[in-house]
Amino acid sequence: MKVKPAERLNAVQEYYFAAKLRQIDRMRSSGIDVINLGIGNPDQSPSENTIRQLCSEASKPGIHGYQSYAGIPGLRKAFAEWYLKYFKVLLDPDSQILPLMGSKEGIMHITMAYIGEGDAVLVPNPGYPVYASAAKLAGGKIKYYDLTEKSGWQPDISRIEDSDLSGVKLMWVNYPNMPTGTPASANMFDKLVGFASRHNILLCNDNPYSFILNKDYKSILASQGAMDIALELNSLSKSHNMAGWRIGMLAGNREYIQNILKFKSNMDSGMFYALQMAAVEALNNPPEWHDRINIVYRKRRIIAEEIMDILGCRYDRSQTGLFLWGKVPEMISNTESFVEELLTGTGVFITPGFIFGSNGDGYIRISLCADESKLLEAKNRLASYLSPAGLASGKIH
Repeated sequence: MKVKPAERLNAVQEYYFAAKLRQIDRMRSSGIDVINLGIGNPDQSPSENTIRQLCSEASKPGIHGYQSYAGIPGLRKAFAEWYLKYFKVLLDPDSQILPLMGSKEGIMHITMAYIGEGDAVLVPNPGYPVYASAAKLAGGKIKYYDLTEKSGWQPDISRIEDSDLSGVKLMWVNYPNMPTGTPASANMFDKLVGFASRHNILLCNDNPYSFILNKDYKSILASQGAMDIALELNSLSKSHNMAGWRIGMLAGNREYIQNILKFKSNMDSGMFYALQMAAVEALNNPPEWHDRINIVYRKRRIIAEEIMDILGCRYDRSQTGLFLWGKVPEMISNTESFVEELLTGTGVFITPGFIFGSNGDGYIRISLCADESKLLEAKNRLASYLSPAGLASGKIH
């Protein structure tokens, strides 16, 4: 290459799923029917009224130009009403809410607004890889904190507090948790807010999974003192089956929002008006709509648990969210090799837990974003492959 890329790219690697999807595409091109149980890409549709609203608004003249960087007032108001209805958090739509083109961009915006060269970021292990990637791209330093099965996949705040916190400006948490499915708890959020307040650390909760197989809706912003030190990301991607629409939001203190908007306004030119109006409609979906979506996920979850049983995995039935997280049997010495062997041997892709951090090694994750027929087919393939005859032939190592 004549022109070399920026040095910052050396700090990150290509996202695991980008490379894996290319491999799956090659397998499918060669005639292999791959069943992808790896990615949390909702396959159900948004509500019919949401789609109708998009079509109606998009056909109107005069709405196809640039929009406000801070979103239309109607969308901010709808997000505020949504938070009050489900999370019991009162937000000022004019100053405490920032619509986003998906919450993933919000992770980068927050990081770029607050992390400079050498600043430290507390990142969960296991956790969403983008938290660390964003910090590295901003020139920050990563300080991982452990989430373990022994601790119920919750932060050990006393242990974190005993560690070197010099230079730490930002801490990522994610509850309901991905990849482990651990639900949020008010007590945990209270402790985290207290910790962040004592050490002047900006605390960010990434909260896109509250509505999937869960009705105990919790926000970190409900904790006393949270509005002084915490932010929360949310999204319509998982909760409203709108992943490709790229609609999310950030909530928190006005000063934090304004600083993040300063960065965001240099990165985009506002969200399409019709999308924003459709999002308003989606946020007004009745609770019964979410119940119907979860009936589908509950049926899929049963099959996913049966797949875990076939694989000999141990898992917690109280998990919430879009995935099922399980511990592989002790006989499996290398989870990455195990997952790759299942993919090549059965055409079924399951996510290996190591991609979320070292504490995820020895675990796998099954997505519920495949219909029942696909899940049943995956179950049957795996059962056949892992039959006593298959085990006796040394297929699994």
